[in-house]
Amino acid sequence: MKILAGAWIGLIAGTAALAQVEGPGRAGAAKRMPGSITVEQDTAEGSMRRPMTFADLQRMKRLSDPQISPSGKWVMFSSVAVDLTANTKLSHLWVVPMGGGREQQVTFWKEGESNGRFSPDGKHVSFVSVDGGASSQIYVADWNDADGRMGNPRQLTHVSTEADGAVWSPDSKRMLFVSRVYPECSDEETWLDEENCDRRRDEAAAKSKVKAMTFDHLLYRHWNSYVGPRRSHVLVVSATDGNAVRDLTPRRWIGDAEAPVFSLGGPVGYAWAPDSHEIAFVTNLDAVRAASTNNDIFTLRLDEAGERPVKISTSQGSDDAPAYSQDGRWLAFRSQARAGYESDRFRLVVFDRHAGLSAAAQPDGEVAAGTRTAKSQLRRPTAQVEGPLKDLLPRSDHWINEFAWAPDSKTIYFVSEEMGEANVMSVGVDLPEATAIANRAEYGELQVAKDGRMIVTSMMTVRTPAAISVIPLDAEGRGGAPVVRLTHGNDAVLNQLDLPHMESFMFPGAENTTVQGFLLRPPGFDEGNKYPVKFLIHGGPQEAWGDAWSYRWNPELMAASGYVVVMINPRGSTGYGQAFIDGVNGDWGGKAYVDLMKGMDYVEQHYSFVDKTRECALGGSYGGFMTNWILTHTTRFACIVTHDGMFNPQSAYGTTEELWFNEWEFRSPGDMEPGQPWRYSEKPVAMDPFRKWSPLLSIKNAKTPTLVIHGQLDYRLDVSEGLQLFTALQQLHVPSRMLYFPDEGHWVLKPQNSQRWYEEVGEWCDRWTRSNTYSGSMQ
Repeated sequence: MKILAGAWIGLIAGTAALAQVEGPGRAGAAKRMPGSITVEQDTAEGSMRRPMTFADLQRMKRLSDPQISPSGKWVMFSSVAVDLTANTKLSHLWVVPMGGGREQQVTFWKEGESNGRFSPDGKHVSFVSVDGGASSQIYVADWNDADGRMGNPRQLTHVSTEADGAVWSPDSKRMLFVSRVYPECSDEETWLDEENCDRRRDEAAAKSKVKAMTFDHLLYRHWNSYVGPRRSHVLVVSATDGNAVRDLTPRRWIGDAEAPVFSLGGPVGYAWAPDSHEIAFVTNLDAVRAASTNNDIFTLRLDEAGERPVKISTSQGSDDAPAYSQDGRWLAFRSQARAGYESDRFRLVVFDRHAGLSAAAQPDGEVAAGTRTAKSQLRRPTAQVEGPLKDLLPRSDHWINEFAWAPDSKTIYFVSEEMGEANVMSVGVDLPEATAIANRAEYGELQVAKDGRMIVTSMMTVRTPAAISVIPLDAEGRGGAPVVRLTHGNDAVLNQLDLPHMESFMFPGAENTTVQGFLLRPPGFDEGNKYPVKFLIHGGPQEAWGDAWSYRWNPELMAASGYVVVMINPRGSTGYGQAFIDGVNGDWGGKAYVDLMKGMDYVEQHYSFVDKTRECALGGSYGGFMTNWILTHTTRFACIVTHDGMFNPQSAYGTTEELWFNEWEFRSPGDMEPGQPWRYSEKPVAMDPFRKWSPLLSIKNAKTPTLVIHGQLDYRLDVSEGLQLFTALQQLHVPSRMLYFPDEGHWVLKPQNSQRWYEEVGEWCDRWTRSNTYSGSMQ
């Protein structure tokens, strides 16, 4: 259920997928968390500022995907603008000088553009757009490096199954891209035959008046859509004329699998070798992919007779994000050891191509190695990769969120979460020690300049949305100099707003383990007043609150209406070591619940301005489960908001899609087999996690007024979970309301739907915390 990029592998965001501390001291000490790109607000001008509104949130430009031009002179990025009236989001490409200066828009099509990439020779720019049709394709334009402008774009691909995610070859002659093709068509002799086969199947489906679907395997739907018969494949095309298209991952090699596998904007699942004659890609060849995280790295030589994929990775867990060093010796990737556990620590592994090419596993027959069934390899521990594979940080507890090679091929820069921050660090291929490069913010999308003297990144804090920024490096590749913000398009809005700083606090949680929390005071804060509280509970459960901006569940907007906002990272949260993460496995309502309650106890005892009679608990996804658990186990809160949460773990198992998650998280302690409801049906409740942690079975205790929110298209936690909860609350005569979105999935993404979400949530909290009329009791 984890929704961070680290949980999934491969497919990059296309036109349809528009994105979007100071270390705490001793326990009990509240410290302000300055962010490197925070808009400063001094005491004198604070009174001239105003609280943020939803309209302000939508006025922010959503910046992402920075790319450095080969000359090092420009940075290109995507900027998404929201039109609340039209209920749309539109992405365009912009550039800004690397040394700072005026930001300028370089694409203007009414359908928008994304995935902007410079050709390595610096002569062209590619991007993805629909350009008036329903088909996403790759376009190429000449690039004028002198003034940062592009010429008239020409359409490069004309693929009936669409094209996305272009990656230039280092010699600028070819591009890799992804298209969702019919696997049975991919074994045709030529690309023209495959394309005609794909087109015929699409046309037949469009003409048929029968819209029924049949399934003979699991993972038939994913997140918010049904998978259908098509699969993602990696293709290659000539970058000069759009010809010589070829499917590089045909069915004869990967069967019915996807290549790359599904991702939520995570690391790209395919890459070029520096010689432009080899690629690496990610796929999962296990028989039951709905219950498997065994994604593997394969390499493929493109221009040699008898070419076949070679499996590089050896872990039973997920391997992803392949990236070659510039000298061609190393292939780096992220690797998890434990099969079926999406929240195992991602290690940073390198494959020595000079030492290991002859020793790498070759595929058997026509289909590459790795076709073991999910059950045969389930959770078999793998301590460390061996042979030509090397774990660069074997003694570290750092999670590798993402990484990028330095041009010297000796250093890798990576992002790792730590206590509410996502910091930039480095590690040497021959020096396995992590070195801090930049912190006090959330960093991502690292791009290292050719001269190795700077990293371009997107950087955000809780008070400022993502800005394209530069981390200066010294001659040895170390940080330390102030981070420089290149983009300022949101300053006009930010400078009007009173955005409180986030404070960090520490307290003893369950089993006396130290737990971190955060607090925001409302705009115009007066120490002598008493304030209601919005207690936000994050999803995952393997996620974390921290110094980061969000367009959903924005803490600053939550505080803007006069609330203290409290956020706590209980057991299961990332950024506190793998043991802390693992502490929630099979214990969903246990230590994490105690951590949260003890955290609120601490806030009530140490912050005199908090009114403990006017607190509302709000959570989504796992946070929705936890608010359901709170609803049925305490009446300390004046109201509850539960968004897309699990209510009945048994029914949730049968309606979710990524079964590996439930089968890991709902295992009985000590059980090494998959957690499945029928395996525990005759055992005592205490030995059955599906019943032990079921809010349904304790719903008779519910008293607290509850707002239930769910989307029809949520296939991670089916809408039936919300309907069951609402039905029970109504029948128990608990004050309750349901907000139902027929056109949203796990997240509320459409602008006007988001506005309705914030309005309903705000009104519900106001109703029960402002009036002070609720008084509950529970035996």
